[in-house]
Amino acid sequence: MKRLKIAIVSGGWSTEREISLKSGRAVYNALSKEKYDPIFLDIRKDLQFLFENRAEIDIVFPLLHGRLGEDGSIQGFLNILGIPYVGSDILANAIAMNKKISKEIFKEKGLNVPEAICIKKNTYSESSLQELITFGFPSVVKPVTEGSSFGISLCSDIEELKKGIKKAFEYDEEILIEKYIDGIEITAPIIGVDELEVLPLIEIVPKKEHKFFDFKAKYTPGATDEICPARIPTNLEQKAKEAAMVAFNAIGCNVWARVDMILKADIVYVLEVNTIPGMTENSLFPLSAKKAGIGFSELLDKLISLSIKKIGKKAL
Repeated sequence: MKRLKIAIVSGGWSTEREISLKSGRAVYNALSKEKYDPIFLDIRKDLQFLFENRAEIDIVFPLLHGRLGEDGSIQGFLNILGIPYVGSDILANAIAMNKKISKEIFKEKGLNVPEAICIKKNTYSESSLQELITFGFPSVVKPVTEGSSFGISLCSDIEELKKGIKKAFEYDEEILIEKYIDGIEITAPIIGVDELEVLPLIEIVPKKEHKFFDFKAKYTPGATDEICPARIPTNLEQKAKEAAMVAFNAIGCNVWARVDMILKADIVYVLEVNTIPGMTENSLFPLSAKKAGIGFSELLDKLISLSIKKIGKKAL
């Protein structure tokens, strides 16, 4: 039986480049070499190779986190080359990457989202800031199109907010200021094409030295307790899973994604959807899959087979 030629595409140009490379190497190492003929590509160095060898590649597994990867850019390039790929199409990736647009779509679908305002760099003025913030403090400042908590600040007063805005504008021309929801942070990994499966929810508890789940809390070993399954009542677990599936479908996701949420009392607030989650051995998605009895290699098999199923449907 011919092995499937699969190109693991990682690295890239975003602030999440190193994380992407780790995800790519982990996936390359975990793929069955009996089923697949994998090649590892750092797209920043190997773009020409991908172009020249496009006819030999059966499918690409994109593991580019952040801009020019998780925003639909690589998916558009692969569409032009005629190479199938794992995961969602251009539009879903682009929408998920834009927190402003995805938030509006979630609201239209009846999902709860934190109250927020959007500010553009070219129209921002410190003098009008106090009037804009109607929901008070604490508040969260975040770039509209950035991942891995880059540029995010938790602000408790107007001076911290000004600093947070300045920091966020270093990453994007447009930013969100959100009302901080002091609740239980969870994430829901989802796989599927026609029928969705929500894997066990993960509760995220940063250690006390971290004000919230920022970049250091995410990627420093031991900085955060990742509890799976989440310690929440069954009825709230079901509400969260249903909200995650609505969010997944609302922006047109396919094959896999991870939905981040906050639980406050019995209300589920949807924060964002990650269309290309981290995939190192210690990442949240494999952790949840393992709790469901799905090993890392088996998880990759599932994602690839689901993508092939999606490709087959589009060809009908």
